[in-house]
Amino acid sequence: MKRLQIAVESETLPNGLKVVIAPDTIAPVVTVGVYYKIGFRLEPRGRSGFAHLFEHMMFQGSANAPKTQHIKLINSSGGLLNGSTSYDVTNYYQAVPSNALERVLWLEADRMRALKVDDENLKNQRDVVKEEVRVNVMNQPYGGFPWLDMPPVAFRNWANAHNFYGDFADLDAADLADVQAFFKTYYVPNNAVLLMLGDVKAEEGIALAKRYFGDIPAGPPPPFGDPTEPEQSEERRGSVEEKFGTLPAMAIGYLMPKRRTTDWCAMALLDQALHGGRAGRMYRELVLEKQIALEADGGIGDLFGYNGPTQITTRILHKPEYSSEAALVAFDAVIQEARENGISADELEQLKVKWRSDYYATLEGGSGGYMPKYGLMHLLACFTLFDDEPQLVNAILDGFLAVTREEIHAAAKKYLRKEKRAIVFRTPAKAGLPADASAKEAA
Repeated sequence: MKRLQIAVESETLPNGLKVVIAPDTIAPVVTVGVYYKIGFRLEPRGRSGFAHLFEHMMFQGSANAPKTQHIKLINSSGGLLNGSTSYDVTNYYQAVPSNALERVLWLEADRMRALKVDDENLKNQRDVVKEEVRVNVMNQPYGGFPWLDMPPVAFRNWANAHNFYGDFADLDAADLADVQAFFKTYYVPNNAVLLMLGDVKAEEGIALAKRYFGDIPAGPPPPFGDPTEPEQSEERRGSVEEKFGTLPAMAIGYLMPKRRTTDWCAMALLDQALHGGRAGRMYRELVLEKQIALEADGGIGDLFGYNGPTQITTRILHKPEYSSEAALVAFDAVIQEARENGISADELEQLKVKWRSDYYATLEGGSGGYMPKYGLMHLLACFTLFDDEPQLVNAILDGFLAVTREEIHAAAKKYLRKEKRAIVFRTPAKAGLPADASAKEAA
């Protein structure tokens, strides 16, 4: 099969800023992204929630662009913008007509150079973040399940285990000097990648990057803690009360192999076999056939966006007439089948076709269906920040398509082991029926 040939040009400026250009003249639109290598996992102890806090702070104005001006200028250009925080990166991105490219670069450079970090903005955005947590997590049925519930049970290293939204105590204790220091440490050009995708020539994009970002001073290399986990040798369990929902739930997470290994590729294909929507084994067995669960989904998540310990996680909401242990027994039967028999040759070929199709869809797709080139931008950013190799976007698929049945079977036996997993039970405070010893056992 012919390898992908997406045009990608890159250069590192003297101040350490990595610049990646992916020209495409099919439409007069350009997407600009700035990714900083600071996410939930990388924030220092005592500063939990700072990465997410800065996702908000970065929209509060800079030296030459007052508060709300960034958003107004993008919208008035006919563009769209957003930002997000994940385990290992925080990103900011916008798509605009290509004649507004320089405007976007000026705005992004101004907030990298001189974000307005003052007491008013800190207090305001700290309150916004806390309210967001209350509304979207604490007061929602199954809020934060399992992505906030699982880490403190599964991991022992604070970097991987802490509350990623931030402990309110940490947010409240932060003073202006703390927040300014965080900005000066992590929001520097030598800890970032600038991306331009779409209607821009490579040489033009590099020249514009130098013009707007070239004089921003580099900072000292940011300090990052070691996210390595100690060897896990026992199953770990935890429980969380569900205040609003009435269905008992559980999440089971198994540690994943290291990134960019053969086992990693094999587990990614096995993830698709287990969690591939309604056709996946978990949904088919637990929801359609045994009818124990009403929902059974999950997976690895952002496979390419992780740069440290992570899990393949199944999320199950089961009927209250079945005990949690009965539902777990049914789940274990699906896992045991994969461990004992692996997958068939026909299934492997179907998985590879689906994997290739999904990868192409990622390259073509947007964020939530509206941000052009988001998928390609995200991959280029992660391959640049984590691997210093943006050209991987054309080569990474080869490893997945080369995986054999034997490698998937070996990976299943190696990684889907009880001593390598963690389980979180989400128990309703107001259950419709008791999920106790008197509940049904799975057939």
